[in-house]
Amino acid sequence: MSDQSTYVVCLDNAGYLVSLEPRKIYRRLPDDRAENDGLMRVVDESGEDYLYPSRLFAPIDVPEAVERVFSSVA
Repeated sequence: MSDQSTYVVCLDNAGYLVSLEPRKIYRRLPDDRAENDGLMRVVDESGEDYLYPSRLFAPIDVPEAVERVFSSVA
């Protein structure tokens, strides 16, 4: 992955009402092949990772302390 955040915020959940919540932070997993197709691999509300259109998310930077907390919960 090139210059990509580990975390993203959901901007829109159109078509994925059960799987995604707008304004919620999700973990992004590396998947160069999917991203070449305009998709992003995200751990969604089910706790599993799935592919979603990249346009539904925006990358965010989280402080190291926050990332440690997120990692310990996941």
